[in-house]
Parts: sequence; structure tokens; C-alpha cells
Amino acid sequence: MRWLILTSATGTGHNMRADSLRQWAEQVYGEAVEIRVHQVLENTHALYRFGVGLYNFIQRRAPWLHHLYFNYLEIAGMHRRGARILGRDTFTRLIRDWPPDRVISVHAHTNHGFFDLVRTALPDRPVRCLTYCGELSGGYGFSRHWANPRADGFIGATREICAAALAVGMPETKVLWGGFLLRPPFFAPEAEIEHEADLLACELGLDRSTFTLLLSTGLAGANNHLAILRRLAATGKKLQIVALCAYNTRVRSQIEAFAASHPHLTIRALAHTDRMVGLKRLASAIVARPGTGATSEAILLGTPLIHNGIGGVMPQELITVQYCRQHACALFAGSAEDVARQTIHLLEHPEEAAALRARLRDARPTGHPENIVRWIAGETP
Repeated sequence: MRWLILTSATGTGHNMRADSLRQWAEQVYGEAVEIRVHQVLENTHALYRFGVGLYNFIQRRAPWLHHLYFNYLEIAGMHRRGARILGRDTFTRLIRDWPPDRVISVHAHTNHGFFDLVRTALPDRPVRCLTYCGELSGGYGFSRHWANPRADGFIGATREICAAALAVGMPETKVLWGGFLLRPPFFAPEAEIEHEADLLACELGLDRSTFTLLLSTGLAGANNHLAILRRLAATGKKLQIVALCAYNTRVRSQIEAFAASHPHLTIRALAHTDRMVGLKRLASAIVARPGTGATSEAILLGTPLIHNGIGGVMPQELITVQYCRQHACALFAGSAEDVARQTIHLLEHPEEAAALRARLRDARPTGHPENIVRWIAGETP
């Protein structure tokens, strides 16, 4: 059985979910399934590749501008019909050269026209086309393009997002409330996760009894680490801080220089790492953009979360903030000063941090990636 997963590197979450789906499918079915993950927008036409780059540039530099970008894409609907897709011959060749049995989109703009192209290219092959949506809530910021009533199925991470898909026309018989689609290590037994956190603390020279703040960043490199570190340093409090820098070597060097001049803070600047489960369990709190991936991981692990809204909140992030407000399971900071204030509040009021952890557990959707994989394969109704 061949599965083709359609994704795009707008932000971090889409590719994370594509890779998670690949790993779970291989874990469940082994060699019985052959999987390709295709960056469909970037590899179909130069204009779409430019759009992906523009998306990530805005995310790094001016998140508030995404309200213009988001609403333009909602109206334009440039990927709603196969006949309108630029570079469609390139995608059609891919389908004919490697005909899939399942096509799964994890992106709002790859599950309409591209599904049409699949069916046109393989008229005699019954290809099942489905969507996995990792968004957390409906409302402004939930793209209408996520729901395609002509698709064979829609898998939503939360009850709220399944309801949003139904509200814009997705038939109820085609909808599965599947839960979070995260990589297998996030679903490891508690003892294994704790052991990994202990190992990382030892390797990084950190004390697990000391309040530890994790400053997160996506692969697009959006971060405000230095501004936050300056505010934290000004509090005079003893903290351990792990700053994730992805592939941004310049920021990492700047943070290391800052650490050397502020010895009352224990700071570790890390490049890209695959050991996120241990890091997020090690942390007393996480500062991250209100993306679905980082938020879902914090909810699953039960680690208090401060949403970083510095520079504004994108429409796609607003619905994540909305979900967390409904469940009272995350804090919000609109400035570096807010981040420092929220951090010190959690440090000085451990009972509130414990209450947050409990509400995070309550906000976890049921469902498991293995069930998602089996539903895609057609094993379960």
C-alpha cells in the first residue's frame, strides 16, 4: 500500500504532522506501507515557493501582517480547483510515476485542487483522499479550505475543530475525532519520558529542582529570545533557561555571549535537536508562539505554557489561543516584560503552576495516532 502525504513548510506544524504520520504508519504497518512525504507547494510552482517563503518571513518579522496574507488566501482560493493550479503537470507526473493508494493532506491548501489532480491522473484507481487538521479551534483563523466535502475523510485533532469542519459543510459520516498527531516519543510511557528528562538535565548541567524556562522556536526561526532574556535578567531571580535556536547560529552566539555576562542566570543555548520530549518535560514552563504543534505537545506533556504574542498574533494562532482560553490551560504574553512577569509569577506560586498542569491534562483530546493510521488504511469505520 502506498501513501502520499501532502505538506508544505509554512511554519513548523505541517511538516511535523507529516513526519509524525509517516513514523506512525511505519510503526503500525512496517514494510506493508510505502510512504512519501511531498512538499507540494514548494515543488509544484515557483509562485507557491515564493508564497511559502513570504509566509515564513512575515512570521519571523511581523506576525500581525499575516491578517492580510491569511484573508487574501481565504478569498483567492487559488488551490480550490485542479484546473487552476499552476505547475499542475509537474504534480500529475509525480502521481502517474508513483500511483498512491492513499493521499493524505496535512495542509489547508493541499486538499482540494490537488485531490482533483490525483483523481484525474488515476481515473481507474480508487485512491482514498483524506485530510488531517491539527488546528485546535474554529472561528476567525480557521481556514475554510481545511474542509473539503468531496474528500473521503476529515480527521480533526479536537472536538472543536471537527465541529468547525461540520459547520462549513463536511459530512458527519466522513469526520473522525482523532486527537493529536505527534511523533511517537510524545506517547512513550511516563517512566521513559522522565528518564529522558533526567538524562538531559545531567548532560546540560541543570538541576531539576530549580525552575527551568524553555524558550522555544520553530524551524522558521521566529524568536524573541534576547529581549526575553534581558527582562528575566533584570528580575534578579535565579533561573535556568534553555533557549532553542534551531539553525540560527547568529542568535545562538549572541545568547552564549549574554550568558557569559549574566552569571546569575544558568543559560543553555541549543541548536536543532530531536530530543524535544525530554526538554519539554524537563522544563517548568515553556515560552512558545501559539502554534498548534508546540501547544499540542505542551498539553500532552502537561508542561505549563506561556504563549509568546510579541509582535502580534497570526490568525492561525488566534484559534490556538482561543482553545487554551476556553480550557484555561495556558498563559499569554504580549511583550518580553509580560513573559518575565508570567515566569516569575509561576516561580513564586507553584500552586498555580500545579493547577495549570492539571488543566492541561483535562484539555487533552482522546484518541491516539495509531487509531488515525488505521482509519486512514480503512481498518476501522
